[in-house]
Amino acid sequence: MEGMILVRLREFGQAYFYNCQEPSVKEGDYVIIEYDRGQDFGKVISPKEACLEGKPKEPVKKIVRKASEADLKEIEANKVKAKEAFLSCVKKIDEHKLQMKLVKAEYSFDRTKIIFYFTASGRVDFRELVKDLAKIFKARIELRQIGVRDEAKLFGGFGPCGRELCCARFLKDFEPVTIKMAKEEGLPLNPPKISGLCGRLMCCLSFEYEVYKNLSKGLPREGERVNLPEGKGKVISVNVFKRSATIEFEDGKQLEINYKESQK
Repeated sequence: MEGMILVRLREFGQAYFYNCQEPSVKEGDYVIIEYDRGQDFGKVISPKEACLEGKPKEPVKKIVRKASEADLKEIEANKVKAKEAFLSCVKKIDEHKLQMKLVKAEYSFDRTKIIFYFTASGRVDFRELVKDLAKIFKARIELRQIGVRDEAKLFGGFGPCGRELCCARFLKDFEPVTIKMAKEEGLPLNPPKISGLCGRLMCCLSFEYEVYKNLSKGLPREGERVNLPEGKGKVISVNVFKRSATIEFEDGKQLEINYKESQK
């Protein structure tokens, strides 16, 4: 896979575009990358074709190499050390009596930096906490406040569709999701039915919205009264993908009407 590809920084970081000149690199591979005054690791999350659909907003950096067996062992060792750092940070949070919930910790590949992810209901003054952690670990410390959607992204899981969460699998950024999108798809406006593991509206609604909107053009709405050569009736159901609507006439008879592609 040569050219510009999308790589998620470490396990839980942001996704960035990187310049790859190594054809053996493929989706799902770990790579060593240039980042933040040193080297870090990332995971290829999207094939070349998908990446080229959007232009990167940030400067494109280089992939140093595909992760070797030794690199992968180092990454696994860093995960173990990150768990130890997590426990130490939790203890310090309690000592400082800070109103924050630590979610995850991770080391950079070269162990020069540790990132601690946390949630909180408001702003937190963690300056003294950072000083304490820097003394303990002798590394640069970054505390990053995240939201509930980010938390779901960190832990991952499976959605009601049975597939891996979009945020954990491939989404680069979180797009706004509104209740209007659920209405456009004809979904029941029942929060448990249209919410993800994070408790917010499912991300898939945002990238399905335009498809549903285009397919719905020219179709009647459910409940709409229509006049047809067969008589007057009411739309009792609409199938967006088949581009059809079922009409119930005044005499109780039902008829499925198909709409042509040209009516979109």
